[in-house]
Amino acid sequence: MAAFFDLDKTVIATSSTFAFGREFMHKGLISPVEALQMTLAKTNFMISGMSAEQMDSTRDQLTALIAGWSVEEVRQITEETLHSVLVPTIYAEARELIRFHQLAGHDVVIVSASAADLVRPIAAELGVTDVVATELEVRDGRYTGEILSYNKGEAKGEALAELARSRDYDLSASYAYSDSATDLPMLQAVGNPVAVNPDRALKKHALAEGWEIRAFKDPEPLFTAPTAREVGIGTGVVAAVAAAAVGGWWLLRGRDSGS
Repeated sequence: MAAFFDLDKTVIATSSTFAFGREFMHKGLISPVEALQMTLAKTNFMISGMSAEQMDSTRDQLTALIAGWSVEEVRQITEETLHSVLVPTIYAEARELIRFHQLAGHDVVIVSASAADLVRPIAAELGVTDVVATELEVRDGRYTGEILSYNKGEAKGEALAELARSRDYDLSASYAYSDSATDLPMLQAVGNPVAVNPDRALKKHALAEGWEIRAFKDPEPLFTAPTAREVGIGTGVVAAVAAAAVGGWWLLRGRDSGS
């Protein structure tokens, strides 16, 4: 038997993909404007979530952004800042639930669309060794900007089926937890699906199917964007980027698209 957990807004009260924007800026990997864009995008994600199309668009923009980054440097940054950036965002209810499943003898697996190199340190903090996440191509110690496997939507359901085959899991007795309707393939693959802080579409589906719905509230999500002084750019730029964010996710069209 196993318990499968989505990560963003299910285990942590933020986006693991966007959380390290300020830290990457301080190390010179991204510009102040890009760091601000990532923070505003994170705020938008926390407030309204993302559709499948928005997830795909964000995936393409972020993988293009990291092309050429040193894998070792990214891992060092995430490990050094994990406890100040992400550990405070872990839901106490999620940590307790993971521990409950572990004590019950269930295998716990984090199943995320975020990059595996960002997910594994969080999983380790939770005492979880099994991670199924998006895998990025690496050559000569650097990210190429290509994706080897994108663990979103149907891919999560397929991952559960493969784990069930290889580890002899009884999925009908297993559990899955997620906040998003994009994870319906994962939730529908198990006998005990649980909607955690569900978006509107998932809540509607969960109510119709009689699924359990849970609200994780500790900690509360933080939406605060960095100030102009924090990112080292003028208030005019901050205002311009913030205004663009109101228009939607096209904010994330980076340098390549000219937005």
